[in-house]
Amino acid sequence: MESAALSIEFQMSLLLFLALAGYLLASRINQSATIGAILVGLLVGPSMLGLITYTDFVRSLAHLGAIILLFVIGFEFNVRDILKASYGVIGILGVIIPWIGGYATAVLFGFDFASAVFVGTALTATSIAITANVLKEIGMLQTGAAKAIIGTAVIDDILSLVALSITTDLVAGDVSAVSIGLVLAKALGFIVIGGAVGLFGVSRFIERMDRSKLARKYPEFVFIFAMMIAFLYAMLADLMGLSGIVGAFIAGVAFEGVGLRNSKDVREGAEYLQIIFASIFFVSLGILADFQALTPDIIIFLVALTLVAIATKVIGCGLPARAMGMCREDSLIIGFGMAPRGEVAMIVALIGLDSGLIGQGVFVAIVLMSLLTTIVTPIVYRNWFFRGAYCAVE
Repeated sequence: MESAALSIEFQMSLLLFLALAGYLLASRINQSATIGAILVGLLVGPSMLGLITYTDFVRSLAHLGAIILLFVIGFEFNVRDILKASYGVIGILGVIIPWIGGYATAVLFGFDFASAVFVGTALTATSIAITANVLKEIGMLQTGAAKAIIGTAVIDDILSLVALSITTDLVAGDVSAVSIGLVLAKALGFIVIGGAVGLFGVSRFIERMDRSKLARKYPEFVFIFAMMIAFLYAMLADLMGLSGIVGAFIAGVAFEGVGLRNSKDVREGAEYLQIIFASIFFVSLGILADFQALTPDIIIFLVALTLVAIATKVIGCGLPARAMGMCREDSLIIGFGMAPRGEVAMIVALIGLDSGLIGQGVFVAIVLMSLLTTIVTPIVYRNWFFRGAYCAVE
């Protein structure tokens, strides 16, 4: 019986059952399915019932879910949507201001230099998986604000990578302009070259493949090839030091205009995969958190850190958006949309913990801050911005 409970089949069935429970809960409280899945993960995870833990199997499935989700989201955008200069301005301020806020908060609570630097770095990140999924659910993914969020978040991921590199070198005492420049060059090189190869090479090859006898005989052949490319891009992004989800997103953007006649639709097939694996990803975020590790001091620090995390993104991204001509509603939508830290900040915290640069208390605070900021955005979107009229500025 114990071996059956540990089997892959049982674990997969259990995770999908939890995803379904998340949908039921979301319908009861009139919130996003994303919120429902995360809350169910909290309920069954170490924080409350302790029925399931964040195993390597759960981690692997969650990682696949994030990659597939961003691949699907990429189909909603074209290259012009993520290469605007205004997004660069929003992204830069959206990294600098949260870093200062996180560092200052940690120092105020008496943490040492290394911990404070890592806290600041954790606050620079933005997890677009959460915001993009919620915008997709409510049919707002093609708005000007949504495009700004996605474009800025990609830039944020690059800048967060640079911030992490600076942080580790700074704590070790060997930071240099050369190391910073190398990280930035690799990240930009991957996005530019990977996007160009996908847009002008792979996508056209897929269209030629669709006209072949092989595609007419096996309509699923092209879909399998496209998914292979998506995971290949994710792997290459990891090798470049970027998050794998950025690579998957770039692949999706490159395939946006692909027209198929004989093959199964790549976007439709990927969306079916997303339904399964992205649901597990959101459940896993709840499982990852453990409220039992909190102490009274850490709880106070967590509350302050979460408020600072939200405020610095709203200010750091919302104000520049407003200054560049966006309406007040769009500016706030962008600010709150950039607030979720999600798995990105959790990864930063894990690096700090594994290297001995932060303690368990700081680690738990960053993980729970990531979770709380992840929950806030869907609630704010559904109950504030998108209940009534929407101010659309393209």
